Amino acid sequence: MKDRPEGVTERELRLALEQGWDLRPDQLRYAPVGAGSYHWTVRGAARAHGDRWFLTIDDLDGKPWLGDTREGVYAGLGAALDTARWLRDQAGLAFVVAPEPTRDSTTALRLSPRYAVALYRYIEGRNWEFGQRLPPEARDQLIDLLAALHQVTPPPQVPVAQPDLPERASLERALADLGRSWSGGPFSEPARALLAGAAGPVRDRLATFDQLAARLAAAPGQVITHGEPHPGNVMQARDGLRLIDWDTVGLAHPERDLWHVLDATDSHAARRYTRATGHPIDPDALRCYRLRWALDDLAAYSGELRAEHRDTAGSRQAWQALNETVTEIVRQPGT
Repeated sequence: MKDRPEGVTERELRLALEQGWDLRPDQLRYAPVGAGSYHWTVRGAARAHGDRWFLTIDDLDGKPWLGDTREGVYAGLGAALDTARWLRDQAGLAFVVAPEPTRDSTTALRLSPRYAVALYRYIEGRNWEFGQRLPPEARDQLIDLLAALHQVTPPPQVPVAQPDLPERASLERALADLGRSWSGGPFSEPARALLAGAAGPVRDRLATFDQLAARLAAAPGQVITHGEPHPGNVMQARDGLRLIDWDTVGLAHPERDLWHVLDATDSHAARRYTRATGHPIDPDALRCYRLRWALDDLAAYSGELRAEHRDTAGSRQAWQALNETVTEIVRQPGT
């Protein structure tokens, strides 16, 4: 996230660290990395596991897959992070990067009506960027990690990740409003023109998605999935790969994870996964989740640029992402 969260002060963060985790940091530094959450590095907090930490803030207005209201999103975030901690501490999956519990044993602390905060151990290592191609060895390791995750017997608290579009209504409103000017900010009219030029393919892909999602919803075989195991959420630590950002964890079909990893031009990874789990890859499920991702991004970015905004690093990033998303949707096959 290029822009900082509105209305959050360093004093509030320090108070949250002290009250939630009994940490009194010497240094807080904003880290403009990733997407979907805000991050700070923390130094000087004397406690077990060293003095370096990673602080994450989630905007409860910006995670519609977790709930319809701030309270619902906060509860959904807590369930997701609790699941990650269970996978690490109870199921023994050391590659799961889960938050540290507060003094009250919760994983997410309410910072304000709009924001929640979580704290993680700092991990030395490197990660790739979204859209990058993992090296073959790392991809094989990731396939093995996903196979291990998908074979864990789910505990009761695991959220269910429905194959639907959380922001479908927002996208439908945008499509219905293409005949009028959008005045939210400097990128509103360019966003409207871009979406208007692709409105036909977008509606066609929505129809295709609906058909695939209906079939998938009736199919058995749900497992615990990460939800977004793309290269940007994969870290190479000293002792192996780690998976970060577990707010999308949920029960779903394995292909929800696998489409991020499987290469259509190389069947090696698919065979490796099937050998490990016995699950044959479903091409329609892969297509459904790939299409869902693109449509979900389209809804999010068009909604952001249609709403009130200024010319900032964040809005420029959203405009670039909207262009890339429209190109991806147009390229995908229709009905």
